[in-house]
Amino acid sequence: MPESFENHDFADSTFWGVQFRRAAFRDADFSGSTFFHVLLRDVSIDGEIKNLVVNGVDVTEFVNSHDRWWPLRSNLTPDSVDGLVESWTALAREWSALLDRVASADPVVVSKSINGEWTLSETLRHLVFAMDKWFTMPILRKQTYSAIGLPNSSAQQRSWPGLDPSAKPSFAEILATRAAQHEVFGGFVSMMNFENLPESVSVEENGDVPTIMCFHVVLEEEFEHLRYMIRDMAELGLD
Repeated sequence: MPESFENHDFADSTFWGVQFRRAAFRDADFSGSTFFHVLLRDVSIDGEIKNLVVNGVDVTEFVNSHDRWWPLRSNLTPDSVDGLVESWTALAREWSALLDRVASADPVVVSKSINGEWTLSETLRHLVFAMDKWFTMPILRKQTYSAIGLPNSSAQQRSWPGLDPSAKPSFAEILATRAAQHEVFGGFVSMMNFENLPESVSVEENGDVPTIMCFHVVLEEEFEHLRYMIRDMAELGLD
């Protein structure tokens, strides 16, 4: 029977004679892993590639030089304000380009799901929630979430202050809420000084985390969901 493993630590484990056919690995860390005598056919790998050796050949440079996302992908955990602003600006530009195409398309595309994944409206609502969870609440110390935010499915039974599980916002309302958040976040990071931030903050559900991690998670959420939406919009004819 298929099983799901979430937040399991398999570090230093050995898998011998196991079957991973049709398995899906999401948000997984394979740093330092060795795959020996394996069968890799029709395999898709998407992630940050460094020092990847296949059959004795280091393919890292080839992969990254052909990855249009590499400049952004490689700067999702910047340790400087300049790096953070650079990635945020690039992400905003990519999202604007996608949403401009959506604006001129059939309005139904914002509520169309591809292969059971979140629609564009749901995705943007999730990003509203993610911004609140990782920035508005822990960094700005606000007390409530945006009512229209959408948590991950595994967290939707949790009580989030201010969140309205029955909310059915219009796409215009979603865009307006997101734009307001982006203006605040962009203004904050452009003026901030890492030295003035606390070493750690408390994030609901995740506990105490390094403060810089909050900014990294915002970048990662925006990046990964952007690419999901570009993929799904292409399926709907928005190339």
